[in-house]
Amino acid sequence: MSFNLNTLQMRRFKMFFSLLLSITILSCNTKSKKQDVVQDNANSTVTKKPNVIYILADDLGYGDLGCYGQDKFSTPHIDKLAQKGMLFTQHYSGSTVCAPSRSALMTGLHTGHTVVRGNKEVRPEGQHPIPDSTYTLAEAFKRAGYITGAFGKWGLGYPGSEGDPIKQGFDTFFGYNCQRLGHNYYPRHLWSNNDSLILEGNQGTKKEIYAPNLIHEETLAFIDENKDAPFFLFVPSIIPHAELVAPDSIMNAFRGKFDPEHEYEGVDDGPEYRNGPYGSQKESHAAFAAMVSLLDQQVGEIMDRVEKHGLTDNTIIVFTSDNGPHLEGGADPDYFDSNGPLKGYKRDLYEGGVRVPMIASWPSVVPQGSKTDHISAFWDVLPTMAEIAGLATPNNLDGISFLSTLKGDSESQKQHEYLYWEFHEKGGRQAIRKGSWKAVKYNVFKGKEAQIELYNLEKDVQEENNVAANHPEVVKEMQEILAAARTPSPVYKFMQRAYLNP
Repeated sequence: MSFNLNTLQMRRFKMFFSLLLSITILSCNTKSKKQDVVQDNANSTVTKKPNVIYILADDLGYGDLGCYGQDKFSTPHIDKLAQKGMLFTQHYSGSTVCAPSRSALMTGLHTGHTVVRGNKEVRPEGQHPIPDSTYTLAEAFKRAGYITGAFGKWGLGYPGSEGDPIKQGFDTFFGYNCQRLGHNYYPRHLWSNNDSLILEGNQGTKKEIYAPNLIHEETLAFIDENKDAPFFLFVPSIIPHAELVAPDSIMNAFRGKFDPEHEYEGVDDGPEYRNGPYGSQKESHAAFAAMVSLLDQQVGEIMDRVEKHGLTDNTIIVFTSDNGPHLEGGADPDYFDSNGPLKGYKRDLYEGGVRVPMIASWPSVVPQGSKTDHISAFWDVLPTMAEIAGLATPNNLDGISFLSTLKGDSESQKQHEYLYWEFHEKGGRQAIRKGSWKAVKYNVFKGKEAQIELYNLEKDVQEENNVAANHPEVVKEMQEILAAARTPSPVYKFMQRAYLNP
């Protein structure tokens, strides 16, 4: 399908009648009103289920937002979201790379249990799919009577597979199915539900359609079309993942402001062009700042659209990132202090690879301008949203609802015994966060040669001082957790010898 205005208008026309039919069906199958009641801070009730907008940045670091300390460029709209809601200081992504992080988010399971534990490709387009039997966040919202839409990057199942977003609970999907093709911002096609939408303006080496802008237009249209029904809007943006590129209309405001510039030589033509390799960028610093600025602008426009329809008080907006900052395509996270005080980058299991910014706004419930140090992770999102939507939470989840924290009730908030991550590249990596202790184990595939590093994050958030030798009893406990926290996976395998005591 070639992209033109009539194509999108016809698709929206069809979506309108599909929505009308869905609302009619839902009205004939209304469940107990008890499921449609949410308690707010003042113990009053909101009788309509809240809309949920979950915005997921791609490779945005803990220190890349103004409200988290960024001072080289500004993010006024996201900062405003924080002022209107709650800022989390100890929130963690599902993994240190894209696909497993999203899998943890969608399933409520950490990477020792979730079905997708690594970036496993399927050629020519897509990634290893989550199976049809998987109960996802989108399916939970569907069960609660929500209209669901995803706009951005998927990465959990190639087109037409059982992991396709349309088969995993989303009524509407628009964007990149494949993470590898999501490396490029002027793609030759995007996916509109089951249709491959050919972008004529990006054929060959042409650069006429900047995908994040087109995806954003569809995101706003989804809000317009579903303003009268409870909706779950998932916005997995590809910004600011490499490649580093923004339209001149954005770049011009940042050129010359971040010298000395960092030049990156990429792939700009040939058979692999726009098939994964990143394009060249002579002004990587300016491009990164421009991209985050554009993302901030888009968040502001989402907030404005919600306000326009009078939905603000009963809409939850969450903003976060899928992992730490990358070192790809000319990115220079040290220049921008993208990690803030944290050690490590994307693909690390140190704090900089997995601790991410998270902001949650829900004016009728969340205390404005608040901050929390509650320890939480992506796998907590499904049980949190299930509780908000009035659904029973499946018993097998690793996540714990943080609704009490959102309400400002820290005394009632349940706590994790521990958080667990595993990573199947770079020799195998594992990590545990238990209270103030952080255990990190690299080179897992070497078995007995792999040693646990131990850090006290309360005293050493930079993870500079490995105190394993001083606390053998804690190391032993962590080793036992590392062995017990995971179940075997036929696709993502760790060697058995990796779990023998060192």
